[in-house]
Amino acid sequence: MSVSVSTAASTGKHRRSGSIAGCYNRAVSSTASTLAVSLESVRTRIAAAAHRSGRPAASVTLVAVTKTVPPEAIREAYRLGVRHFGENRVQEREAKRPALGELREAVWHMIGHLQRNKVRRAIELFDRLDSLDSLQLAEKLEAVAAERGVRIPVLIEVRLAPEETKAGIEPEALPALAAHVLRLPHLELDGLMTVPPFCPDPEQVRPYFRRLRELRDRLAAQLGRPLPRLSMGMSHDFEVAIEEGATEIRLGTALFGLRQP
Repeated sequence: MSVSVSTAASTGKHRRSGSIAGCYNRAVSSTASTLAVSLESVRTRIAAAAHRSGRPAASVTLVAVTKTVPPEAIREAYRLGVRHFGENRVQEREAKRPALGELREAVWHMIGHLQRNKVRRAIELFDRLDSLDSLQLAEKLEAVAAERGVRIPVLIEVRLAPEETKAGIEPEALPALAAHVLRLPHLELDGLMTVPPFCPDPEQVRPYFRRLRELRDRLAAQLGRPLPRLSMGMSHDFEVAIEEGATEIRLGTALFGLRQP
């Protein structure tokens, strides 16, 4: 069974020419054939987890995380049917862009923390921002998007883990930020995202995924509008995330192999 890795192009692509120097420290341990095997395995696991949650496999979007992944591996993933790609850093996306111009149907997600001084470049390089975490960032995005005449789909990143290194807004502040974003005409609030703490046993992070879904459901009721996208789950725990309602999962290692330390 195949998984919908790209069901729709985003509204208003934002592109520009130019690049900066970049390097990629990922030792992609897979050839084209092993990437194909990895992708097929991931699709099978997605379909099984979706079935357990009473949903079709097509309800889950695979976002291939390409941090430190070289352009040739990204092109191969695209050839194999992947259409959604996630980068953590503006600079890395910008550096790879000249080598990926032929990927016309690719949808690029900014999944890392975005500094306000990089908003202008991010809007030109990415189709979606999945890590909105403050009112100040929302206002900056709105100003630049209005200037360029585009509308940007966004997810609010919620901090559910206690680690200081985790980004995201606290759950208590979520309703106020969401209500504010809805008043910004050039931002389109689609849902929520979270990064739970790493646990070797995926069952230990199930409560974090369940809580994000419950927060989303409560927030949608408060706002009186659907929030269809729920981005949660990575290579080691995505099946549990899907069982708890994830509509997008962010996978790097499961597709491209381990990064070099």
